[in-house]
Parts: sequence; C-alpha cells; structure tokens
Amino acid sequence: MNVLVEICAPSVEAARLAAERGAGRIELCSRLEVGGVTPPHADILSLVQGVDALKIPVNVLIRPREGDFVYNAAEIDQMMDDIHYCGSAGVNGVVIGALNRGGGVNKRLCRSMIALAHSYGMSVTFHRAIDSARNIDKALDAVLHLGVDRILTSGGAASAWEGREVIKRMVQRVAALYPEGAGPKILAGAGITFANAAPLVSVTGVSEIHGSRIELCSCTLRDI
Repeated sequence: MNVLVEICAPSVEAARLAAERGAGRIELCSRLEVGGVTPPHADILSLVQGVDALKIPVNVLIRPREGDFVYNAAEIDQMMDDIHYCGSAGVNGVVIGALNRGGGVNKRLCRSMIALAHSYGMSVTFHRAIDSARNIDKALDAVLHLGVDRILTSGGAASAWEGREVIKRMVQRVAALYPEGAGPKILAGAGITFANAAPLVSVTGVSEIHGSRIELCSCTLRDI
C-alpha cells in the first residue's frame, strides 16, 4: 500500500529536516508541547515562498490557543484572519476544527472556515478536535458532510495504536458512504512510531499517517 507520511513540524527547521528525510507532507504548527497552535506568519511564508520554499505540500494548523476547541468571537476572527493569510501566501492547505459547548461539531463555524479555505483553493484537514467530541461516531458523520479532504484522528484514544479499532471503523464508514473512493481520507495520528506504523496501517487500512517523529519519514512501501 502506498502510505503518505505527514510530519507535524513545530518549526521551520523541523519542517525542512522532515522534507529532506522524505516526508510526503508537512503540518506546520507551533508549541507542539500543548498539542500545537498556529505558527508565526513569518514561518509560514519562509516555507511556501521564495527559493527556499519546500517542494512538498505544507498545511498549516489553525488553532489560536491551547485547550478546548470551543471558541469565542475574537478567536474566530483570528482563525479566519489566519486562513486568509495562508491562502494569500499560497499555502497548500489548512488544518481546522471546532466543537460546540455540547461536545458536538460546530458545523456552522467549520463551514465558514472551510468555505474561506476553498475560496483560495486550499485543502482542508479536520484536526483532532474530533477526538474530544462527546460521541466520535456522530462527530465523524457531521465532519463527513462538511467537505473536508481528510480527518486527523487517534480514534478518540491517547494514541492511534490504542484507538486502532475505532480508526478502522472510521475508515470503513467513509468507504461505505463513498464507495467510489471520493470521500475524505482518515489520517491516523498520535503516538505513531517507526515500529508501530506498519501494524497500524495493516489493522486500520489508512493510507496516510501523521506524527512528529522524523524517523517516520523512513517508512517505505517495503515497510508497510
């Protein structure tokens, strides 16, 4: 199976190293120790424009702060401004997500963010807010109808390996709704290592994995 490895890079230097080592895509963020927040605009620009721009796709995390995924008006304005900046800079895609106070997907806000991203031709990943939803199956169904390109998830567990059965079920749900393969991809992430990547792919059927460990770039078709 052809498996794409996305590296979550918390700095320009980490992103460039991952690209050199063979990553298929970068998710650029800042403050990985708190789960990641939106990186500085200067970091975004340095990776997508000019002679030093990466040759692989760069997606940018849109998250104004650490903590939960329920946002106030000022935070929403900031996220929209950051999506606008990414689009203007020529970023490949953005990584978004939001919940409501009841623990469900904030579909209205997500649709607004997705529409803005799509207006610039950017792809959209729904991030691990889905793992914090009150009911991950209902949240998945909600996200599947938003028009995103992929969904990053650990299956609601602390790691993707622990959540592998839920991830497998999510992959099967997408396949059932989109039998022609046109649905969003399930991107498995959290706690993935070189050692457990192949077993995780085998169990879940995902075609993309996500992690911050540079050695994941060494995963090859032979390994998977």
